[in-house]
Amino acid sequence: MENINNQRWKELTSQDDNKVILDVRTDEEVADGIIPNSIQLDIYQPQEFMDGINAMDKTKTYYIYCRSGGRSAQACQIMEQAGFERTYNLEGGYSNWDGDTAMPKS
Repeated sequence: MENINNQRWKELTSQDDNKVILDVRTDEEVADGIIPNSIQLDIYQPQEFMDGINAMDKTKTYYIYCRSGGRSAQACQIMEQAGFERTYNLEGGYSNWDGDTAMPKS
């Protein structure tokens, strides 16, 4: 896991064709907006979260965020233990995000 700031996140994701952007917030938090093209897996739903990551491709690079950076750091650690090699945690999370946002698809 590597903690990265907004600028580094934008640089890496713009150049990475093998990326998955993962939002580990709750449905209520996601309703406020998302980083475009992200997939939600609520870390507070442990069984769904584990089922979700177990179905993911471990060869991809994962960019993970939550509201403030704590849960996403935890998600990175869980994913590393599950065999994921490249995980990045957004420092400060969505509440500190200054890039593009979108509304989730319902």
